[in-house]
Amino acid sequence: MLSPHQIEQLQRFSDCFVMHPLVKDIFNDFDELRLNRLFQSDQQCMLLTGDTGVGKSHLVKHYKKSVLASQNYGRESMPVLVSRISSGKGLDATLTQMLADLDHFGSYQRRKRGYATDLRKKLVENLTKAQVELLIINEFQELIEFKTGSERQDIANGLKYISEEAKIPIVLVGMPWAEKIADEPQWSSRLVRRRKLEYFSLQKDIKFFRQYLMSLAKFMPFDNPPKLEDKNFAIPLFAACKGENRLLKHLLIESLKIALRKDAKNLDIEHVTDAYDLIFQNENRPSSNPFRQSLDNILISEVVKPSRYNPNAISSEDMLVAREFSTPKTLAQLLTK
Repeated sequence: MLSPHQIEQLQRFSDCFVMHPLVKDIFNDFDELRLNRLFQSDQQCMLLTGDTGVGKSHLVKHYKKSVLASQNYGRESMPVLVSRISSGKGLDATLTQMLADLDHFGSYQRRKRGYATDLRKKLVENLTKAQVELLIINEFQELIEFKTGSERQDIANGLKYISEEAKIPIVLVGMPWAEKIADEPQWSSRLVRRRKLEYFSLQKDIKFFRQYLMSLAKFMPFDNPPKLEDKNFAIPLFAACKGENRLLKHLLIESLKIALRKDAKNLDIEHVTDAYDLIFQNENRPSSNPFRQSLDNILISEVVKPSRYNPNAISSEDMLVAREFSTPKTLAQLLTK
């Protein structure tokens, strides 16, 4: 069993966040949007896209956390509102969800008689009351997928109204096909800032991946951080996660859990080896654990095509197309130009 202190150590690592250069740029974009709202009549907005598991939600969570930690805000204000698309996936359901996320600023009124007068006006009123400076809509693609052109235009018009009337910049966060909203005339010129989070790639930038691992290691509860950037760690770690940040973090959390249970002084390859066996034992993956192989024999796949949306598919089930991976190669083959 883990002690309360060990559980706290695991929680700290699970919640850790690496401020690499692109993240700093995105955080600066958010800050600039909040500043610009004070002197611009037409609010600048932003589109942040990335495939599943690249860390979009984790990034948004930590930005909001950093804002609340760095400035003094009372219970009467909410400088950054993060909301995600309602399971109903319609605009009205989403606006209702935003009111619910505002919580103390009037969302309870949705149960009162006559509440359905005008969701948009009610939301503008409550956003203003809560002194919201930035509205971040997560999983935005769920609002526009499976929608016709006219439906997407209605959604664009509704969000435009809210941004203008509440004088609040909006950040749309979602999968790559969230970019469809940029096709709408009402939004093409408003999305003045666009950023994309991508999977790690050994072929494109092996140095960045190893630096990221080095940063993660510093959040582990050991006197000396493990050398995750060493090839004996880094290459099998990449082979296991295929460049996906979420899966990488999941594997390292499980590895750290094993190490803490054994009261280990540091994280060793054997801990990650056991964690891999535990996580992937029931999945349709090669039986060979990359942490049990020599570096020359480890086979590596990278994402070559991100997930995408095909509106011309015959059935709705075929509209969402899964990401595609490269043919497995050794590191030497992968890095050969």
